[in-house]
Amino acid sequence: MNSLFCCPLCGAALTREEHAYRCPSGHSYDIAKEGHTYLLPVNKKHSLAPGDDQGMARARWDFLSKGYYAPLLNTLCHLSVSHTGPAPSVLDAGCGEGWYTAGVYRALLDAGKSPRMAGIDISKFILRSAAKREKRVEFAVASSYRLPLADGSIDLLLDCFSPLALEEFRRVLRPGGTFLYVVPAADHLWELKQVLYDRPYPNEEKETPYEGFAYESILPVEDTIALACREDIQNLFQMTPYYWKTPRSGAERLASLDTLTTRIAFRVHVFRREG
Repeated sequence: MNSLFCCPLCGAALTREEHAYRCPSGHSYDIAKEGHTYLLPVNKKHSLAPGDDQGMARARWDFLSKGYYAPLLNTLCHLSVSHTGPAPSVLDAGCGEGWYTAGVYRALLDAGKSPRMAGIDISKFILRSAAKREKRVEFAVASSYRLPLADGSIDLLLDCFSPLALEEFRRVLRPGGTFLYVVPAADHLWELKQVLYDRPYPNEEKETPYEGFAYESILPVEDTIALACREDIQNLFQMTPYYWKTPRSGAERLASLDTLTTRIAFRVHVFRREG
């Protein structure tokens, strides 16, 4: 079948076969047993295993699968359905373990649409989980700064907490297409941060215009979640950037907790591709 992906070496369209993706020039990319492929050129890797490691991938899968961030997913599903036509092409850039990807894809199907969807992430470990979660979505190890997609081929682009590769996003999103950019709000996980740090600070919130994109709206998503066990607390911690920059004393305080109630707060920036 025809793929949303194109060859990272020559740019030609890829065809998905049973065990590999192939382009007319003869380049071939094996499909792993989990269902994803590898479209990150070796000379574009900055380490042997870029992106999230196996532990982080497992933490994300376990935490998100319990539905703690369901309010955000529900908002993304609503926006995706309302901002697309009957047969949209959709990309989740920096898709992680595919929880949002799969949710949006199924919401589009439930709305009677015929979506084609792809997800990319730089971590091969986390893509294994994503490919297992939803077999009807194409997943590839790739960089947001070198997307293996054709110009103007995408109707809806999602970016949840991932790098903002604006030049590539402008290139692959068709004029009039929608870009959903999710960022943490000022008090996201505030109570978690109060445990980790002696003097926590709020996240910066700003409305930034980007060349080639027109602002449509900024939607707040807020709730309170109650983590009922140490495993869930540690999985959330391991998903955040705080995992790498928290003083040992703060990490030890968090590890001693059996339960934690904390705010979650997101902002979904909705853009339309100009042109």
